[in-house]
Amino acid sequence: MNAEPSPPSAPGLLIGRSALLDDVCPELDRRPAVVVITGEAGAGKSRFVHELLRRTASPGAVTLVARCQEADKPFPFAPLIEALNRLCPGPLPADLPPVTGALHALLPDLADRLPPAPPPLGDPRAEHHRVLRALRAYTASLGEAVLVFEDLQWADASTCAFLRTVVADPPPRLRLVLTARSHTAPHTDAEGGDGLPFPLRTPPHATVAERHLAPLSAEETGALAAGLLGVQAVPDEFADRLHRWTGGLPYVVEEVLRGWPGSAAFPTDAAGEPPLPPSVRRVVVERLRGLPPAARQVVAAAAVLGGPASVELLRSVAGLDEPETRGALAVALREAVLRRTGDGCASPYEGACAFPREAGFPCEGGCAPRDGAYASVHDDAHASPYDGVYSFPYGLARLAAYEAVAEPERPVLHLRAARALSRHTSPFPLAGMAEHYRRAGRPAQAARCLEAAADRAAGDGDAGTAAAHYLGSLRNGPSPVARDRVALKLARVALNARPGPQVPAALRQVLDQRSLGPGPSGEIRLLLGLLLRNQSGSGLEALEEIARAVPDLLVVSTGQAARALAITAIPSLKGWPVAEHRRLLAEAERLLPGVGEADLRSAVLANRATALALMGDPSAWEAVADLPGSLTGEAAARVYANLAGAANSLGHPVRARAFQARAWQEVRRNHAPYLEAFVETTDLVAAFTSGRWKGLLGRAERAEAQYQDVPDFHAEALLVCGLLRLHAKGQTDVARRLLERAVRTTALDTGVVLTAAAAAVARVHLAAGRPPQAVQAVEEALRHVRRTGAWVWATTLVPPTVDALVRDGRPGEAHRLVAELAAGIADRDAPAARAALLTCRALLSTRDDPQSGRAPSDALYVSAADAWTRLERPYEAAYVKEARGLHMLTSGVPGGRTVLHQAIAAYEDIDAVWDVLRCQRELREHGQITVRRPGALGYGDHLSPRERAVARLASLGLSNREIASELVLSHRTVEHHVARALRKLGVSSRTEIGPHLGP
Repeated sequence: MNAEPSPPSAPGLLIGRSALLDDVCPELDRRPAVVVITGEAGAGKSRFVHELLRRTASPGAVTLVARCQEADKPFPFAPLIEALNRLCPGPLPADLPPVTGALHALLPDLADRLPPAPPPLGDPRAEHHRVLRALRAYTASLGEAVLVFEDLQWADASTCAFLRTVVADPPPRLRLVLTARSHTAPHTDAEGGDGLPFPLRTPPHATVAERHLAPLSAEETGALAAGLLGVQAVPDEFADRLHRWTGGLPYVVEEVLRGWPGSAAFPTDAAGEPPLPPSVRRVVVERLRGLPPAARQVVAAAAVLGGPASVELLRSVAGLDEPETRGALAVALREAVLRRTGDGCASPYEGACAFPREAGFPCEGGCAPRDGAYASVHDDAHASPYDGVYSFPYGLARLAAYEAVAEPERPVLHLRAARALSRHTSPFPLAGMAEHYRRAGRPAQAARCLEAAADRAAGDGDAGTAAAHYLGSLRNGPSPVARDRVALKLARVALNARPGPQVPAALRQVLDQRSLGPGPSGEIRLLLGLLLRNQSGSGLEALEEIARAVPDLLVVSTGQAARALAITAIPSLKGWPVAEHRRLLAEAERLLPGVGEADLRSAVLANRATALALMGDPSAWEAVADLPGSLTGEAAARVYANLAGAANSLGHPVRARAFQARAWQEVRRNHAPYLEAFVETTDLVAAFTSGRWKGLLGRAERAEAQYQDVPDFHAEALLVCGLLRLHAKGQTDVARRLLERAVRTTALDTGVVLTAAAAAVARVHLAAGRPPQAVQAVEEALRHVRRTGAWVWATTLVPPTVDALVRDGRPGEAHRLVAELAAGIADRDAPAARAALLTCRALLSTRDDPQSGRAPSDALYVSAADAWTRLERPYEAAYVKEARGLHMLTSGVPGGRTVLHQAIAAYEDIDAVWDVLRCQRELREHGQITVRRPGALGYGDHLSPRERAVARLASLGLSNREIASELVLSHRTVEHHVARALRKLGVSSRTEIGPHLGP
C-alpha cells in the first residue's frame, strides 16, 4: 500500500525542500534526463515530484504518471499500462513504428489505432524483448514527454526491465523521474541496493540527478506545523516534541495535526502526547504484516524496550538465538521498520514517552527519566564493538508497533525486558526497569527499582527527579516498611524539587496509616508543613502542621523540635501575630543549648536569623554573624535568600546585595529548582525596589510563566509584572489585573506582595481623582498589618494611604495611622519604614498647615527625599519630590515648578512613564507649561512613550475619555496622541493598532 496520497494543497508545502528543488529543476530540463528521488515513506516524495513537474512544465509536453502498487502477484507492466491507458481519449503519436504493434495485448483499448500486430515469435523471451522494444519506441514517439514512476520499491520485474531499457538508451526528448522508498541516500550502483530495484546505467550524454529527501529538522517541523495550524509560529518545545513524535516526516506531521485544536494547546510535556493517527497506524501495521514471524518478534521486542536497543537486548526480549535475531533484524531494517541509530547515538524520539500512558499513571519523573528505559542500553557488555543500536524511525511508529503486540504477550515481554536490562546494561537503567516490572505485573520490584533510582538521583543532587521517582515508588504499593522509608526520603528531597500537589497528598496518606514511629512521623509532618508553607499556598495550614510535629519530635530529638519551632517563628502577613512568632522563637532558643547535632544547630540558627531579620529586630545582624561557617549548599542558599529579601524590605541595600550574592553563589553550586526560583524572585523584587527596571519586565514575565507551581514565588513575579506594567508602560487595567492575581496567589507573604499591590492600586485611584476608592483599595492589606503587628512591612503601604485619607477629608484617621506606624517601628531596625514615616509626616504637615510655605513641611519633604535616596529607593524619592512640588504649587510657594521637574527627571531616569505623565498633567493643571527634558531627542517616526501608552489602550478598545481617565491626561491630548500614533504606524483605524505595537 502506498503511504503517500496524492499531494494536497497544504500550507508549508515545500518546507525544507526549496533548495533541493532549485537544484533539481535545471537538471530535469537538460534532456534526456533521469532524476531519482528517494526517501522513506511519508518524506513527501510525491509532493516533491508534483512541484518539480509544475516548475518544469513545457507547453505541449506529455506527462505520464505511473504509480507502482504493493501486490502479492503483480501484473506485468501494470503501472505503465494504467498510465498509457489514460492517454486513450487523446490522439496517438503519428507515425508509430511497426514494432509498437506488439502492444495490442497490453493496450487493447488502443488496438484499433496501433500498427498491425506482428506475427508470434514462438519464444517467450523473444516476445518479452519485443514488447520492451515496443514500449521504448512508443515512449520515444511521444516526443517531448515526462515519464514519472513512483514507489519503485514495489515495481514488478517487467516494469523494472522496461525502465532498464529506457535508462540505458533514453529517447532524446524524454525526462524520466523515478521515486523509491529508502531511509538512506540512494545506492543505485548494484542490483537490489538500497534505492532503485535495478542498476542505474545511463549513457554519457544523459543527465542524471539522484537526490534523497531527508526528514525535516526540528526547526523545519515547527515551520510546517505553523503553516498547517495557521499560526505565525509554534513554541520551540512543541516543535521539538512534534519532531520526536513524527521523525520529521511531513506526511506524519500532517496526520498528527489534522484536527489539532490550534494555537490554544501546544503541549510541551508528556500530558500533551497526541493520539496515534489511524492512517499512521495502518501504514505501520501493514508493513508489519509483510514481515516474517522472527522479524515481527524482533520488532515487538524493540517496541517494548521503547528506545535504542542493541542486538543482545533485542535477542533477549524476543526469545531468539543470535543468528535468528540478526537475520530478523536485517529484514526489519530492509523494510525500514527499524533503523540503525549508531554507536551510542540518541534515538530521534528520545524524550518521548517510552510507552503508551495509562489513565491515572503519568510517566514518573517526566517521560524521559535521566536513567530511564534507554539511558544506558548502549553500554551492552555482550554486543559486538561493530554493532550499533536499533530503534524505530519515529516515536509514533514505535507506538503503533507496541499497540500491535497482543495484550497477553506484553507482560511477558516487559518482564524479559526488565531482566535483560539488568543483565546487559551498566549502570542499571532503574526507572526504565521499574516501568517494565510494573507493566509485567510486578509492582514490588517496580517500587524497589524506583526507590533505587531516586536514591541515585538524590545522591547526584537532582531533587526533582528523586522526588518523582520516590512518588512513583509509593504509587506502586510497596510493603508498609518500604512505604514508610520511602515517604521519609520523599519528604526530605521534595523541599527543593517544586514537585506539585501530588507529594503533599502522598505524605498525608502515609501519615494517615499511623504506622510511623514518633521520630519519622514528626519529621515527615515537619517537612510536609514546610512543603505546604513554601510551595502549595497553604500558609496557616502549614504552620499548624509544623506545630503538630513538635510533640513527636521532642520525644526523639531536641534538635528537630527546636528546628520546627524556629521555622514556625518566621513571620508572615497571612500568618500569626508577630508576638506569637516571637514566643515560638524564644521556645526554640530555650532548646538550642541542648542541640548537639551540628546540622540541626545550623538549621535553628539560620531560621533564628531569618525570623529576627524579618521582624526588624536590631539583634538580627548579630544572629547573622553567629551563623556557622560550615553553612553551605542548599541551606546557605535558603537562609541568604531570606536575609536578602528581609534586608531589601527593611532598607539595608548594602546588606541585601551581599546576601543576594551569597545566595546566588550557593544556588549555582547546587541544582535545586525551588531555590533557584527563590533567589530569582527575591532578585526581581530587589531590582524593582532599587529602580533597576531595564529589561526587568521580560525577566519577571519569564519567572511568572516558570514558577506557577510555587504560589509565593509566582505572586512576587506577578507583582513585579504588575508594577512595571503600571509605572513603565502606563497600562493601568493590565496592571490591576496582574496585581489582583498576585494578591490572590500569595500564600504567606513576608511583607512584599499584599502591601505593594495595594499601594499601587491606591496610586491609580489617586491619580484619577478617586480618594475613597484609594482608601478602599488598601483596607485589606492594612488589616493584615494591624492584625499581625508587622509595621516594618508597611513601608510602601502607609504613605499612599495617608495621602488618600487626607484627600478624602479624613485627617484624623491619617494621624492615627501615622501614630500606629511610629509605635510599630519604634524599637525596630527598619530604615525604610522610618523614611516612610518621614514621608507621612510631610504629607500630614501639608494638610495641617497648607499655607506653611517652606517650614516645617518643606524640611520634612527634603528629609524624606534624602532618606529614600540614601536607601537607594529612587521611585520613593521621586514620589516625595512630586508631593513636595505639588504642595508648593498649591500653596503658591516659588520653586514648585522646578521641584516637579526634578521629580519628572527622577521618574525618567527609571523609565516611570506613567508617573511622568501624571506630573506633567499636574503642571498643566497649575498653569505651568511642560517642556521636554534638556538634551532629550525627538522620537521622529517612532512612538514616544506617551503615544505608545495611549495607542495600546486604544487598541484594547478604550474610548478617548476612558484613556484620559486612565493616563491622567486631557481628552484633547488623547485625541492628538491617537492621531499621531495612527499616522506613525501607518494604519487607518484603532482596531489595526495592536499588531503594530509589538511587546
